[in-house]
Amino acid sequence: MPKATWNGKVIAEAPSDAVEIVEGNVYFPADAVRREYLQPSDTHTVCGWKGTASYYHVAVDGEINSDAAWYYPEPKDAARNIKDRVAFWKGVVIFAGEG
Repeated sequence: MPKATWNGKVIAEAPSDAVEIVEGNVYFPADAVRREYLQPSDTHTVCGWKGTASYYHVAVDGEINSDAAWYYPEPKDAARNIKDRVAFWKGVVIFAGEG
């Protein structure tokens, strides 16, 4: 079962058939992400084929990993499979898992 961890806490976990992998990034369903570890960010970036990404800070035990999670609120048609999904980077460890 794929999961994302940071500072010893599981931030997201989902069955293998529930995640999407795009450009090597694991996109977890939004309902598989533990929202208590996310804080809103004002950061946005633009991808030519996916659209505009929005970010979250990951916060665990008083430590903040700025802009370590991202999602596409309104992805372009080519990336519609990542709508309502969240991906991680910047030190968040992704375990591929089985299942």
